[in-house]
This record gives sequence, C-alpha cells and structure tokens, in this order.
Amino acid sequence: MSLYVHEDMLMVKHGIMKKKVSILIPTYNEERSLPFLYDALIKIVDKLDAYDWEVLFVNDGSSDTSLKQIKLLRQKDERICYVDLSRNFGKEAAMLAGFDYVTGDCTIVMDADLQDPPCLIESMLYYWEKGYDDVYAKRNDRGAESFLRRKFTLLFYSILQRSTRVEILPNVGDFRLLDKCCIRTLRGLRESERYTKGMFAWNEKTTIRDLPVVKYRVTEMTGWSDILRGAFSSCWGWQ
Repeated sequence: MSLYVHEDMLMVKHGIMKKKVSILIPTYNEERSLPFLYDALIKIVDKLDAYDWEVLFVNDGSSDTSLKQIKLLRQKDERICYVDLSRNFGKEAAMLAGFDYVTGDCTIVMDADLQDPPCLIESMLYYWEKGYDDVYAKRNDRGAESFLRRKFTLLFYSILQRSTRVEILPNVGDFRLLDKCCIRTLRGLRESERYTKGMFAWNEKTTIRDLPVVKYRVTEMTGWSDILRGAFSSCWGWQ
C-alpha cells in the first residue's frame, strides 16, 4: 500500500503556510476581454504555485454578459471569486468593494481590459518579498495616443497637482501591488467621492517613500468618455 501526502498538508504540518495573493479586477462591460484576461492570468497563477491565489472580479453593474462569463469561470476554477454590485457605481466604488472582500496577504489591483500586463505580476511579487508594501506600475510609453490625448493628460495632472497637497505621480494608474497593511488602511477611508490614485499617494506617506517601479507600455486605449468622466470626478471630488 502506498501513502500519498499532499504537499500543502506537509507545509501545514511543518508550520509553513503559503502566502495568499489576491488579484482585484473591477469589471464593467468587459465581455470581450474576459476570456483573454483569464487565459493570461492563469498562466501566471499556475507558474507561481508557491502562492495561494484568489482572483476577485467586482462586477460594476455590467449590462453585457460579463457577470455570466465570470460565473462560468468560477465553475471551472475555484480561485475565481466575484462581487456583483446592484448597479453601476463607478470604478472607484468597485475598488472599495474589492478592498472589503479580498483576503490575501497582498492584493494586486488591475484593469480587466488587458491594458495592465499580467506578466508584470511576478516582478511585483519579487519586490513585495523584499519588504515593500506598495509596488506600482508606471507607463514608460503611452502607446498610440493622439497628440490631443497626450496634451489633455498633461493638463489633467497639472490641474490635479495644483488642487492637492499630495504629490500625484504622472503615468501611474491603479495597477499596483498593495500589502494587506495598505489594504486595511484603504478600507478605513469611506469617502463617497473617491479618487483612489490620490489615496494611494497619501498612503505611501505612511508606508515607504522610495517605492519600486515596474514600467510598461500601453497597447490599448480607453474611450474619451471614460477619460473625461474620470478626470472631472478626480479634480473636483478629491483634494
């Protein structure tokens, strides 16, 4: 008779527990990108099997089949979890809902449209293991943006920086890794008019100043309506 002992059981017996990594993905009408996103993520998750994983989608009132697709992913992969909001509250509220429900030792926040390359997750975890609580990704090339789009982005950051006492880093979005201590802090910030990028910058003051940067190039563009809506909400809704 042969006796097989699961590796996880041996780790528990010897007091060695795997660290858990959560991936938080706010989702709004992303039915076309979800299959490609899952395929890209699962390659990283399966490769980095030294960690336990949780992929939390927050469905922000999608009007397409996004929720249906997430449920199908859950049926074939128990690492997939989801929160379904009753209507579209916006990305900022969706991220807050995700902060409330993630259970990992660290959380990686990323978009569902593949603008944030999943291949950078391994680099983020490398810096986290070195003791950094906040590892952010910075665009070093804005891709195929038009001249007008680039000028608008520069103007937006200029106005935003003049309206706040906290330094907001240009070309840095929501794509980042946050230790659970940062997540606990963000959970406590319950503003209804949120600008999470500003909260990230404020939170850095309480953790570590010299943060590692993982750089990447944007290959997909967001629509102008989303950009304008986010810009006006950010400048006048958070200081």
